[in-house]
Order: sequence, then structure tokens, then C-alpha cells
Amino acid sequence: SSLCISLLVSLHAKTLGHVCGASLISPKWLVTAAHCVQDEGSLKLSQPGSWEIYLGVHTQKMLGSPVQKRNLKQVIPHPNYNQFTFDTDIALMELDSPVTYSDYIKPICLPAPQHEFPPGQDVWITGWGATREGGSAAIVLQKASVRIINQAVCDDLMGGQITSRMFCAGVLTGGVDACQGDSGGPLSSPSGNRMFLAGVVSWGDGCARRNKPGIYTTVTKFRGWIKEKTGV
Repeated sequence: SSLCISLLVSLHAKTLGHVCGASLISPKWLVTAAHCVQDEGSLKLSQPGSWEIYLGVHTQKMLGSPVQKRNLKQVIPHPNYNQFTFDTDIALMELDSPVTYSDYIKPICLPAPQHEFPPGQDVWITGWGATREGGSAAIVLQKASVRIINQAVCDDLMGGQITSRMFCAGVLTGGVDACQGDSGGPLSSPSGNRMFLAGVVSWGDGCARRNKPGIYTTVTKFRGWIKEKTGV
């Protein structure tokens, strides 16, 4: 079917294994976080050749069928990304050849610029990130439900660091959150039988701490930029 379901993509840096998540938005294009593709010393993560992309993964150690592996043709971090504040934390990746959609590989729907994701709405985070702060990465894909948090409340909780291109989601009592390794993956919002890409996992203060929600890049703010670069 052509419905958009959120099935995560695993980004492997060739020397490191899984480092970030991404979302498939068409047979050739992925959305991820700009901070995932910043060079770190000799590790040139801004270069397409540094990456191997795995689609249709459930368990990280099992990369046989139905998994499809691709290389990258290009990496496009947003030109306004600020590495100190994490503002505009979004990037695009173009696969070297299109993937074939299957039960395990489907795109997520992009929201229209005017699509509202209201505070209190239940949304999903998925990833292979650490299952606790400072812990090791998960092997099997994890999924958790969190809620979108009011922008003003969140900016207060996070000490005024929230821009209009970020929003917060979490469980303020703690215990449920994205963590290291989930970066770049989707915050997805179900609508009918479709999944919409509401946010990209960006940053946080630790993981799953009380009154410290996760911070996500607001995809609706970048709908025009995504269309301009990818045609999607």
C-alpha cells in the first residue's frame, strides 16, 4: 500500500556501526538530524562515503533479508544549522539507488507546513538508542509513546533554549525518552492509518529525566526546504 508507516532507517558510520536514525520520505531520500552529519576529527560524517544505510532493520545484528543496504550519493545538512544551540537540526541524505518498498520498508508522510501537532497529543519515538542514560545501544528496535509539550512550558523547563524550530515531547515525570543513538530518527504522529513525521530527534538534557523532555526539530518549518532540495 502507499500508506506512510514509520519504519526506521539505521545510519551506520562505516567504522562505528549504528550511530543515528533517519526517516524514509521517498524511494531515494532520507531525513535525519544535522548533528549526525557533522565531521568529528578524522571522521568525515559530512561525506557520503562515510555511511552505510540499512533499511528494513528490526534487530541490529541481523542485517540479512528483508534488509536493504544502500550507499549515499549526497548529504545535505541545513545551511543554518547551529552546532552550539542545535537550532535548525535537520539534514537530508540521498541514496545512491532507490529502495523497493516492502512490508518492512515504507516511507513516512511529510506534514504540510500548516499541519498542527497540538500539545498533549500522543506521538511515537522509535530507535536503537541507549535504553537508559549512559547505557549501551539497544539491539532490537524500541518504541515508546510520549506527548507533545506546550512550547512556553518547555522553554521554561529548558532554560530558554527552545527556538521556534524546536519543540518538546516527553513524559514529564521521567522514564520515557529518546537517548544517545536515537538522534535523527522520527517523532511520528498517527493520523487515521498514516504516520506523519512531526519531528526529528535532536537533543535533550540527559535521557528520561524528570522535567527534562526530549527536544525535536519541527519538520513543518522545513517543508519548503525539503521540497526544494528533494522534490518530495
